[in-house]
Amino acid sequence: MSSLFVLVFLLSCSSLKSVRTTTILTKQKNSVIGDTIDAKKWITIASTIVSSGGNFEMGFFTPGNNSNYYIGIWYKKISVQTVIWVANRDTPISIYEMDFAHFKIENGNLVLLNGTRHIIWSTNINYSTNSNNSQVVATLFDDGNLILSKNSTNSLWMSFDHPSHTFMPGSKFGYNKRTRLKQVLTSWKNEKDPSPGLFIHEVDMDKYSGQGVNMWNHSVIYWNSGPWTGNNFTGVPYQPNPMFNYTYVNNDDEVYYMYNFFNPALISRFIMDVNGQTKQLLWMDSTNDWIDSYTDPKKVCDVFAYCGAFGTCNDLNNSTSTCDCLPGFKPKFAKDWDLDSFSSGCIRKTSLNCGNFGEKDKFWVHMNMILPANNQTLRVQNEVECESACLESCDCVGYAYGIGNIGCLIWKGEILNLQQLSQDNANGSTIYVRLAASEFNKADAHQKQKSTKLKVAIPIGVIAALLFLSCFTYICYRKRRSSKVKESTTNSLIQNTEGQAIELIDIQDDKGNIEVPFFSFESILVATDDFSETNKLGQGGFGPVYKGIFSGGREIAVKRLSSHSGQGINEFKNEVKLIARLQHRNLVRLLGYCFQSSEQILLYEYMENKSLDTFIFDRRRGMILDWSKRFDIIEGIARGLLYLHHDSRLRIIHRDLKTSNILLDEELNPKISDFGLARVVEGKITQANTNKVVGTYGYMAPEYAIDGLFSIKSDVFSFGIVILEIITGRRNTGFFHQEEESNLLGHAWRLWKEDKAMDLVDQSLHESCNKEEAIKCLNIGLLCVQEDPKDRPNTSNIVMMLASENIVSLPSPNQPAFMTRKCANNTSSSSNAKSDAVSNNELTVTIETGR
Repeated sequence: MSSLFVLVFLLSCSSLKSVRTTTILTKQKNSVIGDTIDAKKWITIASTIVSSGGNFEMGFFTPGNNSNYYIGIWYKKISVQTVIWVANRDTPISIYEMDFAHFKIENGNLVLLNGTRHIIWSTNINYSTNSNNSQVVATLFDDGNLILSKNSTNSLWMSFDHPSHTFMPGSKFGYNKRTRLKQVLTSWKNEKDPSPGLFIHEVDMDKYSGQGVNMWNHSVIYWNSGPWTGNNFTGVPYQPNPMFNYTYVNNDDEVYYMYNFFNPALISRFIMDVNGQTKQLLWMDSTNDWIDSYTDPKKVCDVFAYCGAFGTCNDLNNSTSTCDCLPGFKPKFAKDWDLDSFSSGCIRKTSLNCGNFGEKDKFWVHMNMILPANNQTLRVQNEVECESACLESCDCVGYAYGIGNIGCLIWKGEILNLQQLSQDNANGSTIYVRLAASEFNKADAHQKQKSTKLKVAIPIGVIAALLFLSCFTYICYRKRRSSKVKESTTNSLIQNTEGQAIELIDIQDDKGNIEVPFFSFESILVATDDFSETNKLGQGGFGPVYKGIFSGGREIAVKRLSSHSGQGINEFKNEVKLIARLQHRNLVRLLGYCFQSSEQILLYEYMENKSLDTFIFDRRRGMILDWSKRFDIIEGIARGLLYLHHDSRLRIIHRDLKTSNILLDEELNPKISDFGLARVVEGKITQANTNKVVGTYGYMAPEYAIDGLFSIKSDVFSFGIVILEIITGRRNTGFFHQEEESNLLGHAWRLWKEDKAMDLVDQSLHESCNKEEAIKCLNIGLLCVQEDPKDRPNTSNIVMMLASENIVSLPSPNQPAFMTRKCANNTSSSSNAKSDAVSNNELTVTIETGR
């Protein structure tokens, strides 16, 4: 009944990565034989059937470079071919048999014949051999359902009743209490292998309660939707969503749930992913990709045995890999791990020495762990006895001692579901994992070798460093007095003093390195011609921004921290560490940094068109951005926010989203920049508190500006302001209306209530404006700026609403926050007003100027 939860999720739809059971199908010239299979027509390697409306196609496919073939159904119209149903998951056909393979009707059943004409898959329905086989047909419909019927009317079998890993809109997902037919979603083994994996999603049949459950290996439940309350499932966050039509039925005959979209143009599917998470996915033509709109469990480490036997799961922010093998182990199937499928787990590099002559096995200590399940308890006097008891049993692979009131815990066979916690997490425990003694000998030998090298290297390094510093000082002396320096000289300085900078500002990660290059201050002086005014691109709250030309003619934007900036070393460190880990087409890329004395400098990819505010608030330049381009910019910003809030490994709250922090590339594509004030929140946490409010007046959500509470909904509020500014061409603050002094929010709300929303649209857009899209964007903008954060949509909902063509289904917004606040036309008045408003909380706010 996971679907159930899914639908609820849909209703709740509080969150919008695609299941990568999206497969690359082999391209071959197939002839289409219609939308049906009958006694005279069947599918071969050279033919397919396509639904009447062209939505779905069925035929033979091979995923990736796999040499096995399967019969399946996939989307026909979208560019990334995505399989939704597979018949012969357990019995693939080899490439050598494909010339003779057939998918046909035989004795009233759909059957798949291999190269030797043996049946390897069948619908297995009882059909009288005396019946007329010509009356039975199989039709592929436009919803993706393959139906076997008699006389095209009486349904005998349908693929929707027997899903593989996908639950489609319009299909039932549940359990028939009389026939005991149930729908079970089973994950693929990996992204390129549709054979059944270890994870399933089904209905809890024991209680007939309709709860959706996720299970590992058909035995261990690690997630459930909770019981149905009449409105929602208790385990699924409930938030009504007008984009989905959800049905739940639980009677004496069956229990099931079903979902549909009010807008039939939307393409969506619900799947059990290879990683053990259930996901609702939405197809986005604009990004040519599937986007997660719902995921449970939210963290992959909550999936039972996600990393397999002897694997440890780590979803901490500083982890480079979610799954790792324990020391002394290696991936059992390296190819699976390369495909991000870790459930096969790890195997020992060296066998244990139990019962043999030689050195006894030893134990490797692992601290701050969530202990695995399936332990046994032993009564012992002390830890030494616990260790000895484990060594005496050849099946014992690990032990723990002194956990709570329990003395000795031991594990036999395999260790599953081991999770790494942070050092400051009080829930962590210590486990001792058994290894062959030779593994410790290898580690000791490596350490001794490393120590010997250090003893030799350190004195040599000190001497070399002194010589290097002397040379460096001389070079710097010459460079400061040189008006022109050759490019080769610039190149030699780019990495100088990186170690000093890392040590001084402490920007290394837990592995002792930083992922972006260090640039010497001298190389930046050369690239910017000593920060000449002719190279200055603009001025923000952070400081001036310059254009720099580096080796090979590469153009880079150089942002130099001003001594008068309200931001300091913490914001600088935050941006260097944070943005280096983010990769998205709608986020600006950090190319390097520099820290020397009082100089703090960030280097970004160069954006020829500067920031969004230089266009929309300038009458002449604003003409360049017609409605189509402005709508694309709004969508691009939304996708960037969606990545920050949901799709990146770090859940990030920007806290300073505004038009001046949206940069435009050569093709006017938007890129969110300036992460100096951004915060990372852990796991499912979506809200945090601060005693220092930072950001920009006019873009800050009320709960943040007044109470110091920031969340992903704070960014949504800021995005709503940005939408209104893009459409109107006016700033939220400094806005003045001839009838009353008001900010842009108040003006927009009044016109919206008077049904004059189109009066808000910038005059330069009247010729190019798509009225329905404009109304939709204004509606979404006002939904984003509602006073209660709970009323604001999530970024996943926003992306879906922007993609939808059905504006009628959008909810009506409530009154926005700060609607009646009087705004002066400069920063200082805004600052004074806010200072008075928050003085009791001793909160501080950064200046409004663009950064």
